[in-house]
Amino acid sequence: MKKSALVLMTLAALAGTSSLAMAQASDGVLTVATIGEPPTLDVMQTATDIVLTIDQHIFETLYTYDAQWKSVPLLAAGMPTISEDGLTYRIPLREGVKFHDGSDFDAKDVTASLKRWMAVNSKGKQVAGIVESLTEDGDHAVVFKLKSRYAPLLATLSQASVILPSEKVADTLTEFVGTGPYALKERKPDQYTQLVRFDGYKSPEGEPSNYAGKREAIAKEIRFVPVPDANTRVEGLISGQFDYADSLPVSAFERVEKSGNAKPVIFRDAGWASMNMNMKEGVLAKKELRQAVQAALNPNDMMMAAFSDERFFSVDASIFPEGSFWHTEEGVARYGDGNPEEAAKLLKAGGYDGTPIRLLTSRQYEFHYKIGEVAKAYLEAAGFKVDLQVVDWATLTTRRADSKAWDIFITHSNFPGDPTTINTITDSYPGWYVSEQKAKAVATYMDATTDDAKKAAWDGIQTVIYDDAPLYKVGNFNAVSGVANGVSGYEPTYWPHFWNVAPKK
Repeated sequence: MKKSALVLMTLAALAGTSSLAMAQASDGVLTVATIGEPPTLDVMQTATDIVLTIDQHIFETLYTYDAQWKSVPLLAAGMPTISEDGLTYRIPLREGVKFHDGSDFDAKDVTASLKRWMAVNSKGKQVAGIVESLTEDGDHAVVFKLKSRYAPLLATLSQASVILPSEKVADTLTEFVGTGPYALKERKPDQYTQLVRFDGYKSPEGEPSNYAGKREAIAKEIRFVPVPDANTRVEGLISGQFDYADSLPVSAFERVEKSGNAKPVIFRDAGWASMNMNMKEGVLAKKELRQAVQAALNPNDMMMAAFSDERFFSVDASIFPEGSFWHTEEGVARYGDGNPEEAAKLLKAGGYDGTPIRLLTSRQYEFHYKIGEVAKAYLEAAGFKVDLQVVDWATLTTRRADSKAWDIFITHSNFPGDPTTINTITDSYPGWYVSEQKAKAVATYMDATTDDAKKAAWDGIQTVIYDDAPLYKVGNFNAVSGVANGVSGYEPTYWPHFWNVAPKK
């Protein structure tokens, strides 16, 4: 039987803790200052950064991301076996894994959890549209049968598709029970979320690599404390109130560094800034004029204005950064120091009539505003007229939904695990990037079943993006956080994680 009196004994009595974990385990507490209160711990419903940061300690997925952002096994026992037609994925499951309630992890939990995910999560719903069936193959494997090939399947199974005990699956979750290295003990909204070490945790094997590899619950407890004000996070870190402080302003870097109590941490390539163009109507509906925007701009000057110091940004024409599996220079064009002569030729070819470009930006993200100021100067030097409209972020997101109301808006994103989940590639995302060559390039990607085929197809998509010019990639930005002196083992990742981290003694 799946649940018996034996497995429902207390967590402390559960076997499975490695000798290394026992040697490293401490009675220490890690206090983590986050940017705010999570709206929920149901990551399927709300897969925001703050929810993902906390939940990844409680729950696990079949696959996760390694340092190259490739999907590798976590609760899966290996990579899937894929049929020759690319429509059937058999995923083996690890054995001996326990949930926090003492029950055994098996195929029934996976099918129940993923069916809920496909019903309530936005990416899960996309997967549901191409899934013919999801079934159990014994206790230790599941089988997806697809209606059509779907290359992003493993990437979508690497984020919010967490596995719960089948008995806990419900429309509205009331118990948050996972297989992760930490179990939820208490949540007091606007005060803290308290996690405690799960002594029955069974770690995956391998060297730690981003979210993959060995996971050791060294700290006895992790407390996530919502601290919305960035300066309060800085002061709390320096005073010793917090062991880790997330998302610090770059202006606080030197202060933390000189404090003697903590050290700043730079996470490279936390995201990228972009200028998205309206392809549906208005001045930039013509490809030549969008390409003229590309040719006119100087990414280094825009990023320097936005971040003030080269430690906090990099300029790279590849949509994905160096070190990513998806990094490529294929198709790069009109990206460099700004070429007003080339831009002027494209303006003439596109029949530009002097209508001002409506450039939307916001001071809610100050770096967006500074990018906009420099972009305006370069575009005007190339011959465009520019109407820079500075609005609050809520107004910007409302206005960009109206194709008649804007020509360019500035935004930023993280780097997703699968390139076809970039917002701009979606036909319906503001900008309305629809082209025959994009559709063909994406279809080629969707048909791919191997990493090499996916990479070659992505090269084709990036080439098409540069030619169609639905956006201009400005550059990559780094994120700053802080760790108290005496805390060891912390490695920066996009969603900060605290397994393998030792508290102060």
